[in-house]
Amino acid sequence: MFGINGSELIILAVIAVIVLGPERLPEYAAQLGRFVRQLRTMAAGAKEQLREEVGDEIVDMDWRKLDPRQYDPRRIIREALMDDDGAPVRAASAAAGAAAVAAARPVERLEPGTPAPFDPEAT
Repeated sequence: MFGINGSELIILAVIAVIVLGPERLPEYAAQLGRFVRQLRTMAAGAKEQLREEVGDEIVDMDWRKLDPRQYDPRRIIREALMDDDGAPVRAASAAAGAAAVAAARPVERLEPGTPAPFDPEAT
């Protein structure tokens, strides 16, 4: 319940008794109880309305798959690069090989004082 353990709840109750006083505490507790009941009723109504509008497919949906904390970019990339057998996709291997060839190409150096090539359409 809101991440509050038993000892914290007791401390909050003691603080409420001190701040509100014993004469007003029952009134505020009754108001809190009514608010919680209204909140539960509204949540149940919203849930039923959603079920009516969307249908039964909402009941079968696995909400844990949509949790953003479940997304691991490394896992997603690994799964995208692997076939169903667990073998890497050939296109990824070919791209890695092309990158290695490009990295092995010698770098052309400009003479001192020569301006660097500029392509105005590239920006």
